[in-house]
Amino acid sequence: MKRLLLTASALSLLAPAAFSETLIVSSWGGSFRDLIDDTIAAKFTEETGVEVEFITGGTIDRLNQAKLSRDTPESDVTFTTSHIGWLYHNDGLFEELDMSQIPNAEYLVDQAKISPSHIGAWAYVYTIGYLPDYVPEGIDFDSWEDLWSPELEGMLAAPDFDPSHIIAASAKLEGVDIENWRDATDKLLALKPNFKAFYTNDANSQQLLSTGETPVQILLSMNAYHIKSQGLDVEIAIPSEGAVLGVDTMGITTGTDKKELAYKFINAALDPEVQAKIAEIKKGSPVVSNVELPEELASLPGIFTTPEQWETQTLIIPHELRAEKTAEWRQWFSENMMSGN
Repeated sequence: MKRLLLTASALSLLAPAAFSETLIVSSWGGSFRDLIDDTIAAKFTEETGVEVEFITGGTIDRLNQAKLSRDTPESDVTFTTSHIGWLYHNDGLFEELDMSQIPNAEYLVDQAKISPSHIGAWAYVYTIGYLPDYVPEGIDFDSWEDLWSPELEGMLAAPDFDPSHIIAASAKLEGVDIENWRDATDKLLALKPNFKAFYTNDANSQQLLSTGETPVQILLSMNAYHIKSQGLDVEIAIPSEGAVLGVDTMGITTGTDKKELAYKFINAALDPEVQAKIAEIKKGSPVVSNVELPEELASLPGIFTTPEQWETQTLIIPHELRAEKTAEWRQWFSENMMSGN
């Protein structure tokens, strides 16, 4: 009897640990980690009682770590960009998704269906942002062509970590497919005099704008809206050729022993109320079509809520091609655009 009592007592002590589950999510840190925690994770925990923990890091750092730990995966769900997600997919690091286990994916927009193993969580654009008081009269950026205006000499900044946006715009203006981007290099080189700086991250972009050092930028729409909320008069243009679409995505890590929970997490991410909250916080586009946004939010440039907007206002770089070409583009850009004359 004493032994039975001892066993029962021991089991009661072990019960909380044995029956509490945790889902591990790999994501960026900072505001994006908080975004996921406050919206998707909150909904998921409310529905399942399962807590969410995060491992955070840079996009490429986390990809490299996933390769190293493929036999003992550290996360159950991974957030990454659409094109880097293709590298996970091609390397067998993502499970192929069974869409029947994601009921909310019925409303997923076509532009967020990235691969058989990763789909969009939210969308944004890289486009032209500018300080109206600094820009010469008559330039309104209704076309990417306006960036080449001689009056903008020494006024432009762009990210040093991803030249794909301006490469895509140049190819579009030259009438060539982005696969043939080298046919547009003369166009790119003609823009060189207008560059003043290349920023390393969103904070650096904000600093260059706030001082007026680079009053015209190719920048992330979400960051532009954040800067605007801080009181800086930043205008966001959607050129007639389209703003360059970005989609941040999610996939289920190959080898997870919590696949069922991972599906529930992804389904929670596509819940229309969760998507509306993400749009409100980050000023990005919902990736499901059954979301209702207030007019003041839905009318913001770079937020897409109708099929027509998705079709006509976005310039889409094929995600798999982008994954394949990113290193080549960065090398060319570094050697030809960022180096001294």
